[in-house]
Amino acid sequence: MAATVLPPLPPQFKSIQHHLRTAQELDKREPVVAYYCRLYAMQTGMKIDSKTPECRKFLSKLMDQLEAMKKQFGDNEAITQDIVGSAHVENYALKMFLYADNEDRAGQFHKNMIKSFYTASLLIDVLTVFGELSEENAQHRKYARWKAAYIHNCLKNGETPQPGPIGMEGESFADAERDEAGSSSVPSGTTQPASSSTHEANSTPTSNFTGIHIPPGAHAPANTPAEVPHNTGVTSNTIQPAPQSIPLVDPSLYSAQSTGEVRLTPEDFARAQKYCKYAGSALQYEDVSTAVQNLQRALKLLITGRE
Repeated sequence: MAATVLPPLPPQFKSIQHHLRTAQELDKREPVVAYYCRLYAMQTGMKIDSKTPECRKFLSKLMDQLEAMKKQFGDNEAITQDIVGSAHVENYALKMFLYADNEDRAGQFHKNMIKSFYTASLLIDVLTVFGELSEENAQHRKYARWKAAYIHNCLKNGETPQPGPIGMEGESFADAERDEAGSSSVPSGTTQPASSSTHEANSTPTSNFTGIHIPPGAHAPANTPAEVPHNTGVTSNTIQPAPQSIPLVDPSLYSAQSTGEVRLTPEDFARAQKYCKYAGSALQYEDVSTAVQNLQRALKLLITGRE
């Protein structure tokens, strides 16, 4: 856990306060994800204001935290290699999303599932440190933020939310943020699914969501166990991990032979490496199915030169 104590958050950096709080919550159980949350906050803060004395002081201390973490976990490939780090953060974000989505579809509405939806959206923000978001992840982020606000507002108003993707207009984080007005922080274990920046508000869908259909499991690594995130306050017997269905090994790989001399490009090697890294990251979550699928993709690419 980072030892450097940060000074008070400058008002200019309000948009990154939840990313920093998420980093604190994950310091012990997911230090890699916590590291990238701080890196995202650092990069975003630099873009917002790196000249005002209080902002410079805050960014300097945040940089000290990052340096300390990098030194502590310097032998971790997820810190030293972007491909591994990206896969690690993405897998964790999607795991949070899957838990919240399963709870939502089962009609189990509570603060922990709202927080999981919102945290998943924050972690997808963090993926931008590795480059532009995929269209799929951008959609997941919008959906997660919208769901967090929608369910939060329903519970606040004593209404029963409708599970799953539904057509709902006018939901935004402005209402939830007004509920938290005057509070500069969110106590651990509570949720503030509110936009704290123009960027977040603009990326929140306020139009009809009927056209977005996300079948269960389509947004997460195949057959990822539907687990309750650590320390959410939900007892372990509330939801049981789903049994994993291990995919069959593609029989064509046993007899696959390269036709002539296969010339692999640097891009082919990079893709094969990416699949192997994704497989390794999936195994950290005991997701055998996703690991097997990615290893088969890498093997096929290396043998045939095709995906």
